[in-house]
Amino acid sequence: MNALRSRIRAAALGLTLAGCAAALPAYAGDPTDDRGQGSRQSDVGAVTGLAVGAMVAGPLGAVIGAGAGALLGDRYHRQAQASAALASNLDKSQAESARLAHELTQLDGSLAQTRARGEQLNEALQHTDQVGLDVSFRTNDDSIAVQNLAPLLKLGALIVAVPQARVRIAGYADARGSDAYNDELSLRRAQNVAAALGTAGVPYERIFIEAHGKAAARSADGDLDAYALERRVTVRLELAAADQVARRD
Repeated sequence: MNALRSRIRAAALGLTLAGCAAALPAYAGDPTDDRGQGSRQSDVGAVTGLAVGAMVAGPLGAVIGAGAGALLGDRYHRQAQASAALASNLDKSQAESARLAHELTQLDGSLAQTRARGEQLNEALQHTDQVGLDVSFRTNDDSIAVQNLAPLLKLGALIVAVPQARVRIAGYADARGSDAYNDELSLRRAQNVAAALGTAGVPYERIFIEAHGKAAARSADGDLDAYALERRVTVRLELAAADQVARRD
């Protein structure tokens, strides 16, 4: 009986030593090893338990020590796998959080800049009765010169960016020719300018067209320089309520 107890105590000692040996970092294997594929911790635990158990308790101790050492080694291996997976997921979560925070910061900055530009634009419009430009034309011509297209498109982009703004387009002609002809000529000039603004995205319902013909002409007969100033279309951006926007065809 005493001999059996000694063997059991020896086997327990072997089990304890095997567990300690299986947990030694010096023998730690790759935590990504699959369970049941012969992890190093399990192998080390089994060999250590076998050796210690055999040394202190003979064949019975060797069997018990080997089995217990393998179980403890495999348990340590599974714990190491779980810890490695948890650490990997934590690193990924932290990286994703950092990326999202960076993108949110950039988005906030972009929104703040856009809001600031909008406020500056609205403030400028509130302190300006009219914003616009004049487009000159050749004698008896309604086509827009190439050099006038770029300013028109820029003004069109401004009008699109201000929803409460409309544009008033007024066509004029010099004093030569009949009233009917100049009315029709000044209207074509204004319509061509409106079409150019339309290509910039200005909605049709926000355009108001006027044709004044030669009614506003005040130049002396034969004053060619003064005539050139009268052959024009004025484009003016105005702030107005939506129900005030109209158009004359």
